[in-house]
Amino acid sequence: MSTILRSKLLVCCLLILLVLAGCASLQEEATLTVFAASSLTDAFDELGAAFEEVHPGVQVVSNYGGSSQLATQILEGARADVFASANEAQMQRLMDANLLEGSPELFARNYLVIIVPASNPAEITSLEDLGKPGVRFLLAVPGVPVRDYADRVIGSLDQDPSTSTFHADQVYANLVSEEDNVRQVAAKVALGEADAGIVYSSDVTPDLAPNVKRIEISASRNMVASYPIGRLAGSAHLTIAQEYITFVLSEQGQAILAHWGFDPSSID
Repeated sequence: MSTILRSKLLVCCLLILLVLAGCASLQEEATLTVFAASSLTDAFDELGAAFEEVHPGVQVVSNYGGSSQLATQILEGARADVFASANEAQMQRLMDANLLEGSPELFARNYLVIIVPASNPAEITSLEDLGKPGVRFLLAVPGVPVRDYADRVIGSLDQDPSTSTFHADQVYANLVSEEDNVRQVAAKVALGEADAGIVYSSDVTPDLAPNVKRIEISASRNMVASYPIGRLAGSAHLTIAQEYITFVLSEQGQAILAHWGFDPSSID
């Protein structure tokens, strides 16, 4: 092999190495920002870590909060790549503003439960017991998905007044605080700062469970919460964002959601 040919091959090899190094460098710097409902905290922490394992160089940064608050932040210019909401109404706000890339997809469902401190000092056993005099009751602030669902559940007490001892207005009369998101409701009840609160079933996590008692809401009164996920237009990582969504919908992703109390099995 001539000296000139060897030199050309060496140059080519060096160029290929530089290109590969550059791609690796870009990959290492790829950060995927996910805005997700606070009820998804534990599940999405695990999903993010699992996604990073199969996508070396990608870092998932999750920002949790009330879905309505997150949607407002995005509408006001906050940069994110993926939005996962606890209801379809907040996703629709972004669709109406043309801030989504493609159509969102449902990835999980949830339902509501009443939680009380483990000692259950107010002796709550049913939804209508929330209207008993003296009960200290918590809800999330209006506009947050869990509050929308809870309002409809509480309103069911008035659909057939003859079957309820206590009614919706008596429940709301016991409302002592409105929290920014559902996780704050759960935390305050666990600490004994209130007698009861309405949260998602998935919020009764293994860490919380020893400190609370869950009171089931009958299927005839309960609400099913649907969770959509979508890519945000303007994302610098649309391909990675789609891969993340695909992972959430995958068998592994759905198993992680099920582990944290969500109901992925009912997705059509």
